[in-house]
Amino acid sequence: MPQEPKEAPKPPNEQKFITSAARYSEIGFIIPAAVILGFFLGKLMDYWLHTHWIYLAGLIFGAVVGFVQMIRMALASMKDK
Repeated sequence: MPQEPKEAPKPPNEQKFITSAARYSEIGFIIPAAVILGFFLGKLMDYWLHTHWIYLAGLIFGAVVGFVQMIRMALASMKDK
């Protein structure tokens, strides 16, 4: 059976670019994901507890968690350099 040719290793500059692009795109997804998750969990608790205000607490909690995680990632990225 013929073997498929192996991919040539990428140059170090291209690997650095891909790694940094992945980190920064992850930051862009963390905050909205945390806010949306907090909102939906708050709405779910509102439904279970028959209230109408817990979704706001979930929304704020999700935003705080998203920003804390973003700061952690930024500090970790500064340590790598």
